[in-house]
Amino acid sequence: MRRLSIIVPCYNEEESIPLFYQACAQAVAALPVETEWWFVDDGSTDGTLAQFRALHAADARVHYLTFSRNFGKEAAMFAGLEAATGDLAAVMDVDLQDPPELLAGMLEGIQTEGYDCVATRRVTRQGEPRLRSFFARSFYHLINRISKTEVVDGARDFRLMTRQMVDAILSMREVSRFSKGIFSWVGFRTKWLEYENVQRAAGETKWSFWKLLLYSLDGIIAFSTAPLAIASITGMIFCLLAFVLILYFFIKTLIWGDPVAGFPAMICIILFLGGIQLFCIGILGQYLSKTYLETKRRPLYILKEKV
Repeated sequence: MRRLSIIVPCYNEEESIPLFYQACAQAVAALPVETEWWFVDDGSTDGTLAQFRALHAADARVHYLTFSRNFGKEAAMFAGLEAATGDLAAVMDVDLQDPPELLAGMLEGIQTEGYDCVATRRVTRQGEPRLRSFFARSFYHLINRISKTEVVDGARDFRLMTRQMVDAILSMREVSRFSKGIFSWVGFRTKWLEYENVQRAAGETKWSFWKLLLYSLDGIIAFSTAPLAIASITGMIFCLLAFVLILYFFIKTLIWGDPVAGFPAMICIILFLGGIQLFCIGILGQYLSKTYLETKRRPLYILKEKV
């Protein structure tokens, strides 16, 4: 019998953990696999760790990791995958927005249909603010236009993977992680299961609009160098434009004797070109900062407790 490892990253999810465990245990009870849970406490400040200890005391199949501080969901998923011992591994959110009942169909896709990964995607964003949904769709459209790595619109981290695919993911130890891109970059045959958006069972989301924006920028920088090309092309265009304007004003003054517009026009041009320069420097700075962080070779996370 194959072993299934369920990785559950958590940050201040005291209310959701019992609900998740009950629903997930019921869903996997009928599956022809041995099951183990790896809960990862990402530096929570509430009773999350106490919930882990209670579950472990009641069920020996429940294991948990505790970080020394908050390292982020990406590090928590990596730590769970690294600790998992199963032939199969599933990554799930604890808020029950990833329906546990889909695990049966995911397992069938791997064992019967021969897929290496069965992933999920939301086909609706019901209950989500419209502005947030608009920016999310725009991000997926943009990254698929400028990157060779396809990121499916509405893709969730909820997926079931074979050990071979998990090992491939673990071989990528980059600090600035964007798992949706990493899952796609490593390849392997993937089947997609679609479902409608599900509201959280308890608690509040930890992903603000600002955090999602920064996360999307990490994804673009991690899997595309198009912004660097845009900065270079923008620089060439404005150099050409400046040359044409200089030639135009020179000929105009030489032939008609018209004076060149003065102070207001010069200020506008300086501000405009200065803004373009700062924008391009900012793009270079983002790539440079990611390179700087990678060269430090700091660990992705620091464990405080492992049970």
